[in-house]
Amino acid sequence: MKISIALLLELGIILSALSLLGALARRYALSPVPLYLLAGLALGEGGIAPVPAAGEFVKTGAGIGVVLLLLVLGLEFTVPEFTVSLHRHLPSALVDLVLNATPGAVAGWMLGLDAAGTLALAGVTYISSSGIIARLLTDLRRMGNRETPAVLSVLVLEDFAMAAYLPLLAVLAAGGTWQQALLGVLLALAAVLAAFTVSYWWGHHLGRFLAHPDAEQLLLRVLGVTLIVAALAEAVHVSAAVGAFLVGLSLTGQTAERAREVLSPLRDLFAAVFFLAIGLSVRPGTLLPVLPAALLLALVTAGTKVASGWYAARRDGAGRRGRLRAGTALIARGEFSIVIVGLLGVRQDRLGALVAAYVLLLAVAGPLITRFASTRPAGTPRPHHDARTQ
Repeated sequence: MKISIALLLELGIILSALSLLGALARRYALSPVPLYLLAGLALGEGGIAPVPAAGEFVKTGAGIGVVLLLLVLGLEFTVPEFTVSLHRHLPSALVDLVLNATPGAVAGWMLGLDAAGTLALAGVTYISSSGIIARLLTDLRRMGNRETPAVLSVLVLEDFAMAAYLPLLAVLAAGGTWQQALLGVLLALAAVLAAFTVSYWWGHHLGRFLAHPDAEQLLLRVLGVTLIVAALAEAVHVSAAVGAFLVGLSLTGQTAERAREVLSPLRDLFAAVFFLAIGLSVRPGTLLPVLPAALLLALVTAGTKVASGWYAARRDGAGRRGRLRAGTALIARGEFSIVIVGLLGVRQDRLGALVAAYVLLLAVAGPLITRFASTRPAGTPRPHHDARTQ
């Protein structure tokens, strides 16, 4: 089998560069996510050092990265405790939707977009990046914080909302009728409900099936089942991330602990590829003309996300510092926003540059803002998720 020399060389350079950037970020106690995003911008089309041979691999690896990030995140919790948290945060989800979709809808109306374009921009400003935030919570050692379940509840409810939103947008963007759009929404919601019900009532059987004393067998079993579930979820427009998260929730006890151990290095590798891919999807030359509008929209929706997170964390009894951490953690936008504008097909050029600039601004600024917003003193040990703190 012949292997592309260009592919090997480009991947080697990419991984070496990511290693250096990660080491630099760690030295200053920062998350490496913003640096990975900027590296993608430099290596993408129109950047200073394009990597065309590695593009397809990075695109595929990015999808796997999101799945692994949400799988490992789900392993931190159990279905019963997370179900209680989701039920408590339905009002938080409503506040999140109203506060963050409204600026996008208003901006779409002011820009003269049609119904599909306005709906798309509302979705872009509404949905946070589960992938970036999952990595950020781990990097900053906040998985055990009191406000973290509120953040995760908001994220998962956003992803569930996407299950109804994406079919609706796809049908309208293709010129379909409202009746067809409604049918797609109902089918997607039914699939979400069925998946969560199966995970809640029969998830413990999955843990017993996947458990194995050999680390290689455990890795292959957990990863194989997760990718299958993620594919089925994506097929019904639920989101592969939600499917992976539900698999993680279903695993408990020693199986979950060992799965975290064997999956963590793989997650870190593909997560870095995922962040790089977001930067690669942006052409630097298109950013400057739309930068003022993107910056204004980013400032407004960063504030509304902070308000959403503050409200959600307050419902969980978090203190003022915890509420601020929750709000700033939700600022980052990413993968879903790119998917949304892609659904517009030939009309995406009208929004593509604006959304790309907007996503890049918040994907880079979000982790930096939350890093310096009411952080723990240096050297504070990471607590377990059951020992929650303010």
